[in-house]
Amino acid sequence: MVHKYQSPVRVYKYPFEIVMAAYEKRFPTCKMIPVFLGSDIMNEYKSDDGAIHDVERRCRLNLDAPYLLRKIVGVDHVIFIQKNCLDRRNRTLKIYAHNESFSSRVIINEICTYTVHPENSEWTCFEQEASLDIKSFFGFESTVEKIAMKQYTHNIKKGKEVIEFYINELISEGVTHIPRWTSSETVKQVQSDQQSSQDSGVRSRSNSVDSNNSHHSHGSQGSLILGATAATITTTSPSEEPVHTLSESPGTSKLDADYIERYLGHLTPVQESQLVQLRQIIQKTHKGKIPKDAHILRFLRARDFNVDKAREMLAHSLAWRKLHNIDHLLQTYKPPDVLEKYYTGGWHYSDKDGRPLYVLRLGLMDVKGLMKSVGEENLLKHVLWVNEEGLHRASEATEQRGHPVSACTCIVDLEGLSMRHLWRPGIRALLRIIETVEANYPETMGRLLIVRAPRVFPVLWTLVSPFIDENTSKKFMIYGGNDYQGPGGLVDFIDKKYIPDFLGGECYCDVPEGSLVPKSLYMEEYMDRSPDDDPLNVTNSLYKTTNIIKDYPHEVLIQVPQKGCVITWDFDILKGDVTFTVFRSKTPLNRDENHVHHINGITSSIQYLDKYMQVGRDMSIVEPPHICRDGDSVQGSHVTSISGSYVLQWKYFESSKTSFEFSLTTHKSKVMYHSELLQSAAFRGSMSSLQSSASGFSSLSIGTNQSIPSAKRH
Repeated sequence: MVHKYQSPVRVYKYPFEIVMAAYEKRFPTCKMIPVFLGSDIMNEYKSDDGAIHDVERRCRLNLDAPYLLRKIVGVDHVIFIQKNCLDRRNRTLKIYAHNESFSSRVIINEICTYTVHPENSEWTCFEQEASLDIKSFFGFESTVEKIAMKQYTHNIKKGKEVIEFYINELISEGVTHIPRWTSSETVKQVQSDQQSSQDSGVRSRSNSVDSNNSHHSHGSQGSLILGATAATITTTSPSEEPVHTLSESPGTSKLDADYIERYLGHLTPVQESQLVQLRQIIQKTHKGKIPKDAHILRFLRARDFNVDKAREMLAHSLAWRKLHNIDHLLQTYKPPDVLEKYYTGGWHYSDKDGRPLYVLRLGLMDVKGLMKSVGEENLLKHVLWVNEEGLHRASEATEQRGHPVSACTCIVDLEGLSMRHLWRPGIRALLRIIETVEANYPETMGRLLIVRAPRVFPVLWTLVSPFIDENTSKKFMIYGGNDYQGPGGLVDFIDKKYIPDFLGGECYCDVPEGSLVPKSLYMEEYMDRSPDDDPLNVTNSLYKTTNIIKDYPHEVLIQVPQKGCVITWDFDILKGDVTFTVFRSKTPLNRDENHVHHINGITSSIQYLDKYMQVGRDMSIVEPPHICRDGDSVQGSHVTSISGSYVLQWKYFESSKTSFEFSLTTHKSKVMYHSELLQSAAFRGSMSSLQSSASGFSSLSIGTNQSIPSAKRH
């Protein structure tokens, strides 16, 4: 298995030339990096104008491994090849490194890059990526992986000290400015311009250029395997503002290390790498609409920084947010009057860590009355609105307090809780709420303080605890009776001046006290309604979901009345891989229930193109097949050149990953989609902007789309 590591961007607030001079001062040996034993130059190239300098070296690195492992492999050091490519004209340095020792058993590749900051030419950026592929290592594969990870983490931390030390040493020597490289033609022009007025100035200028070139003569040591090149971490003060403040901009493709520390909190180098990797994946599959970095980080934490599991969870959540228009919930939702008066929850200052504080007086809530007045769907929607408000308040707290605030604290007051709260539909609604929140708002609960828990509470806890994530349940603190008062109680987490008055504090809390909802407010439609399995009533949504089973494509028929109409599509791959194709039938097609297939009891694919139909004779392909991967979000359009019956087709794609699975594995994918036909009159000549001239796939298709050979029906 290949392990990949990607660092965030490290920023030096120093010019490229100063950073290069500090980088060189580590050579030929560096007492701060004792694991590097030396190197020999294999190849070297310098351009005539001095702008390009490439050096390839064979380097020796001390084997930092247990004594037993060193005895087994029979060596005390390893060899790796490093190539440094310095381009003074464009102010870049690229460092490539790979191992020579044990290359048949372990493959290590590393690329490090120094570049000028895109927004400030006086700053320097550093990035690092590495991969580790352990094929076999005398039965010590796990040990080698741990050693590599230890080395990677250690060298990144050590890199901060090394580069800071040499930059400070340069400054102490009076070197605060090194002129940029200048071509010989430019130097001659400057000399010619200045010759008539100041000959001595010409000589001084020439000496400066020569001095600059000498400063950039490259040394003999560079990257150390899996991280030693990372001796280039940021030198900025933690109190300074980060270079990047937002991540949701489509143009912002890289994370800044200062930004992570200021807005996301302390992460280990490996965790930083996993955040960068997941962010890159989401940018690739959800271009133009990725969530904030703090949101992405929550899903990583929820899956213990497993990138694949976090990606799957996040992709499903993003599809869910699109399906229910959650991104606009704060702007579009207004609580019904019944909830304003009888829903016993509200925001109340913050805890000692700066987390927004929410108070819920659950014991006083008439759950049955609320459900019969507004319905389960509206109750769920209200809870989601509260969660969205919590995310917004946490983001504001991060800006105001100067440190990351990623979660909220909740006080749940259970005084008054009784068996009437264990009403079966109410419990069912509570479980749905918990399931929805757990799946889409992970790691947003900083602490849950349950106070005045009555004797009936264990019954409720037994019912709901299996649905609560283990990491979340660890944040629960349950107090019976008056145990919440005094040391070890609320005062440990909330300033005394903010403890609500009804819990013995001195702070007025205007959370509604609630009461029984009058039956006159009950709505007929909610009296005996069985809740839908889908939150927020998917049946009223524009989007539909379908299972796509092997050998049974899912198709959508669109009748185009005249040429120039635009077919649009928007879909998310919820599970598995599919190919997406758009066809035009040469004969009219009709909607018919006979086209619906039921496989293994599942209402699945709808097909309009008969398996005997052939491309060219019976139909044509207007958008060629493209592979859409698990988690992709794709939007696109097609400007029709002729009227007739068009078919959007999603077909199960069996990737190499699934081809080695057991034969009993279900060959099934799942897609959420919406399509629409836009009349040509709505565009008035602007249709060309919707169609790509370079590709058969629309210019509006922004998912990860890979062309495949011409389609074959079934």
